[in-house]
Amino acid sequence: MQAINKKRNFFNLKNVAVVLLIIYFAIFLVYPIYKAFAGSLHDWNPMIDKYDFVGLDNFKDVLTSDLFWKSMSNTFVFTFFAVLFRVVLGLGLALLISSKLTKAKTLFQGLFYMPTITPLVAVSFVWMWMFDPQFGLINKVFHLDINWLKDTHWALPAIIIMTIWKDFGYATVLFLGGLMGLPEDVFEAAEIDGATSWQTFWKITVPLLKPTTLFVVITSLITYLQAYIQILIMTDGGPGTSTYVISYLIYDEAFVKYNFGSASAMAIILFVIIGILTIIMFKVTGEGKKNQ
Repeated sequence: MQAINKKRNFFNLKNVAVVLLIIYFAIFLVYPIYKAFAGSLHDWNPMIDKYDFVGLDNFKDVLTSDLFWKSMSNTFVFTFFAVLFRVVLGLGLALLISSKLTKAKTLFQGLFYMPTITPLVAVSFVWMWMFDPQFGLINKVFHLDINWLKDTHWALPAIIIMTIWKDFGYATVLFLGGLMGLPEDVFEAAEIDGATSWQTFWKITVPLLKPTTLFVVITSLITYLQAYIQILIMTDGGPGTSTYVISYLIYDEAFVKYNFGSASAMAIILFVIIGILTIIMFKVTGEGKKNQ
């Protein structure tokens, strides 16, 4: 009887959920990482059933490739400006909505969040038209004469602009939630003490919003370091290699050149970079909490 009860207890909903979660992570997280690491040590081309062990040669080739470092440079430029403006615009708009548009807060929050949930593919095609040198809205409105997506100097900034427009609503919603949770008595005390709006913002609002800001920064870093869909659609890495980023290069190596070994080595390097940056951000968060 006890054995039957133990068996029933094992198959309760909680235990089944745990087992399913372990299986899920094993199949969709652990195995892909293992496969990528194993593949990075091989000359791997599945189209001709080639899988020859080469050790660290793929990493050596990648780290001595000019295109890899060009892609890394573009990746960090893209990520830096996308994250910066996502945070700045998101926070600025959140402050504006919370202070000036109280009655229409939900409406404006929804409007600015809509681009975030719009499929990236659709947004990319719309912005391709907007950047068109002859018929595009950008050139006509601002009276410019720039061939945005065909100019090596403007192609990457164009993609950054589109990405910021699409994504900053996500930060706005998070910052609005953070602002709503701030203690009002602190701001009332600051007002009584004669603090200006600028002093209140820098001395109270920004420090209290630090957890929200760090969350936005961390999730944005992880997202933008892996970005490639808008680049694939809007420029296909061009003109030349001016919009190559590391994720696009991985895609190109794997699914265009079928050099899965090299692509796996790049994926491992990107995985390590994201891991290091995430750990640094969490460490900063932990130190910030201790100091508080």
